[in-house]
Amino acid sequence: MKLALFDLDHTLLAGDSDVLWCEFLMRQRVLDPAEFAARNADMEARYQAGTVEAQAFADFYVGTLAGRTPQQWEPLRQAFLAEEIVPRIPAAAQELVNRHLDEGDLVVMTTATNRFITELTALYLGIEHLLATETELDGAGVFTGRTCGTLNMREGKVTRLHEWLAARGHALGKFSSIAYSDSINDLPLLQAVTRPVAVNADPRLAAIAGGSGWEMLHF
Repeated sequence: MKLALFDLDHTLLAGDSDVLWCEFLMRQRVLDPAEFAARNADMEARYQAGTVEAQAFADFYVGTLAGRTPQQWEPLRQAFLAEEIVPRIPAAAQELVNRHLDEGDLVVMTTATNRFITELTALYLGIEHLLATETELDGAGVFTGRTCGTLNMREGKVTRLHEWLAARGHALGKFSSIAYSDSINDLPLLQAVTRPVAVNADPRLAAIAGGSGWEMLHF
């Protein structure tokens, strides 16, 4: 069996889920644009540059969920998927996922964005297995605005992957593995697999991919 790992944002999606979520909430007046828009843009820029601390990045976006239960967020989450996510999934990205699924590969979406925001996207794409940053709920089932466990970001993606495979009785070295990503933040993951593929690569990743002879795709 082959293992196919897909990053989400700017790889399978023409955009960033976290940023799009915040922009959606500002349009819905859940977040105040006057207070939040500049902070959102700054966080996106620092992530793209690979300079933001992983915990600061995760806390910033998971914090948007604080104070409500998953059930209270659900209508907005469904609207977000339909209005912001589905129109931004390139046909070529869906076709690539489908090709791996049709070949019987073990297909996994692995994203730094939190599970609550991304699990509907994974399901829409037909991907059963999702590795994502996990969110904390308090005793009443309300989002605290904090993460829990190892962040699924940078080296954390590799850690989480090894843990997930071990729980299934597998090891990464037993697979012929392929990973798709756009971001320099995913360099540890790309270097851990048999076949790294740069998709819509940012400038830093494009330079590494070109110098290493990696396959490069653009959707």
